[in-house]
Amino acid sequence: MPVLHNRVSNEELKLRMLAETEARTTISFYCYFHIEDPQAFRDTLYVGLEQLRVFGRIYVASEGINAQVSVPRSRFDELRAFLYSIPALDGLRLNVAVDDDGKSFWVLRIKVKDKIVADGISDPSFDMANRGKYVDAARFNRLLEDPDTVVVDMRNHYEFEVGHFEKAIEVPSDTFREQLPMAVEMLQEQKDRNIIMYCTGGIRCEKASAYMLHQGFSNVYHLEGGIINYARQVKELGLEQKFHGKNFVFDERLGERITDEVIAQCHQCGVPADTHVNCVNESCHLLFIQCDACREQYERCCSTECQELMQLPEEERKELRKGVEKGRNVFSKSRRGLRQRLSPPGGPA
Repeated sequence: MPVLHNRVSNEELKLRMLAETEARTTISFYCYFHIEDPQAFRDTLYVGLEQLRVFGRIYVASEGINAQVSVPRSRFDELRAFLYSIPALDGLRLNVAVDDDGKSFWVLRIKVKDKIVADGISDPSFDMANRGKYVDAARFNRLLEDPDTVVVDMRNHYEFEVGHFEKAIEVPSDTFREQLPMAVEMLQEQKDRNIIMYCTGGIRCEKASAYMLHQGFSNVYHLEGGIINYARQVKELGLEQKFHGKNFVFDERLGERITDEVIAQCHQCGVPADTHVNCVNESCHLLFIQCDACREQYERCCSTECQELMQLPEEERKELRKGVEKGRNVFSKSRRGLRQRLSPPGGPA
């Protein structure tokens, strides 16, 4: 029986990926459908994708599949054929990355989860079959011009910060499970208007549209294929670009540029910047925006505190990391402590 998980260190796998000579294509896809035995489905998927040298992160649950992967360009058609051979995935939309260097992943990880999107929904009467209406890029643009339309961004605050659609409403939160009830509360007085929800690739806004209908909203839409598919359609059809800035993505790239506009600021000095990085201090690993000058000044750290810690010997740093639970460590303007920690003397308040 083949090995159904990786046994090589991350460091070695990353070096192997960087040494590859063939270009790779980054792809994301998802599908809500019932899976009777998620573990068996996961194992079958792993065997097929490993043979195609696919890397990436895939979640499988009884409600469906959610995937972000990279594949050698010469094997793209084989990947599509393999996925389409699964009846529920036949004809599946594959979102090809917009701004892609092919270095997004270096290992294949497929995990069985309770849900492919953690939503916090416990109501047994909630049904994904009753979801909002798809809109493509052309119709999205038309609806956006309608003053009776409300556009809702169903991504996290740090995604919204670096790029979003015109007139979009932010639902400020760190997680999708927090956003759903917040969106319902924020839009109570808009129940009879057209509500369009969007996200990165479509998976969150599709579930959000179903949840809004479940909560009594009526005219609910969601952007088919999310920002990634919208950007592709705009380019192919010559449509007006309504998205501004960068699209945050959950892989090594941490973002793909949609327009040249930089609408965010460096979290350390306040100059225009939209490059997300993780603090190089392993016991911190904070996700934040850093400009090139601050990257050099702080040596890829989020603060002078982390910068000083990085000067210690590796063994000493390992000892300091023991027992430290980082959890979700993301910069947020709403978190006063992190804001103060990130701001050097004389920096933004």
